[in-house]
Amino acid sequence: MVTTIQVSEELKKELSKKKFSNRETYESVIWDLLEDTIELNERTKKELEESREEIRTGKVYTLGQVKKELKIK
Repeated sequence: MVTTIQVSEELKKELSKKKFSNRETYESVIWDLLEDTIELNERTKKELEESREEIRTGKVYTLGQVKKELKIK
């Protein structure tokens, strides 16, 4: 099913800047932008899980521990 959306002239100009060629559709530009967001979210989720695992296994130091090790007040 195809639908029509309204965008401001300002947004249209910004989308035009993202085109790789004049023949590229706005739909293609929007999909590319969405793909970047999805990839970032998946990457962020993975990094968060890795960080949680480091915390669980004790591979992190508190600020107090670092200050003590570096002899900083």
